[in-house]
Amino acid sequence: MSPSRRLPRPGLDWLRRRVPTRALGAASYLQAFVLSGVVTVLAVRAYLQATGFPQLGGGGLHIAHVLWGGLLMAVGLGVALVFLGGGPRTAGAIIGGIGFGLFIDEVGKFVTAGTDYFYAPAAGIIYGSFAALVVLTQAVRGRTGRTRLTPAERTANALDLVLSELPGGLTDRRRIAVLRLVQGTGPVTESAIVQLLDAVPRREPPPVRSWQRAADAARRLAAWMAARRWLVWPVVVYLVVEPLTVVSAVLLDAVTGQLDQEREWGAVTGVTVSALITATLTVRAALRLRGDRLDAFRLFKLALLVDLLFGQIFNFTVNQFGAVSAVVLDLSLLGVVTAEHRRLRREATAYPR
Repeated sequence: MSPSRRLPRPGLDWLRRRVPTRALGAASYLQAFVLSGVVTVLAVRAYLQATGFPQLGGGGLHIAHVLWGGLLMAVGLGVALVFLGGGPRTAGAIIGGIGFGLFIDEVGKFVTAGTDYFYAPAAGIIYGSFAALVVLTQAVRGRTGRTRLTPAERTANALDLVLSELPGGLTDRRRIAVLRLVQGTGPVTESAIVQLLDAVPRREPPPVRSWQRAADAARRLAAWMAARRWLVWPVVVYLVVEPLTVVSAVLLDAVTGQLDQEREWGAVTGVTVSALITATLTVRAALRLRGDRLDAFRLFKLALLVDLLFGQIFNFTVNQFGAVSAVVLDLSLLGVVTAEHRRLRREATAYPR
């Protein structure tokens, strides 16, 4: 029997029918969850530091903010379950993210016998949790893009978008998005969606809010900085020098005996190993700059990801939340390196050797 005449496999068809339909906006909801959680942790730590770590309660009671975190996660889940539309889902993700931030902030109490909120590795655990969520968000983003969804999933998302906006009507921008989703799903489906859109009232777009203007300005600034070729070379120099400096500092502390006073030996070892890996990658990338710039910037990007996803976990254990500035710097450098890597990849595609 030829491959084209093979009989259908009932088990596989059953599995396909049982797999839930992927949501096109899943990555955006996860991103809102992560960002609200990160902001909550930083805000709580800053507030507690400024106010001398007050306790809510009395008479032998202590109402820890992990309880408020659980309540807000339940509220966020309830909002997403009860209401239709992207707005309630985003609101649920933000409320749930705030709740998760309050919850994970007290992780030190639950991994130590003495319920120690100030347990040093807690900062690294918190950072590692959010780093894992960021990786999950990027994985979901890669799997739920318009070109990755099946025609049936794109049709389902288009219908969800239309029906969830039905009470107030659809803006022209939303209508275009719906039509793009169902493009290529078949003439019957496309015709049905067009007829459905004709039956839905039109709505004027809402006024641009101040936070949207600020976000657009930030994106334009990031794009402008990434497009500046002169910025690439200072970034390259820093990427080569910084991990070598970290390794040299650890070796100097070992020689002078200052390393003996360090309490978190495991974290220091993790920082050192990460710096060695990063230094190896960046030095190798620097040596390849003249011969293969595309591969060089691939290695620079890999080095930054190693530092962000591995080294910074231990850095938070050593330096606590003072390591936030290092993460912000790494993310800025990653933006510049990624932009240059994409530009080189486009050139390589347009003008192959």
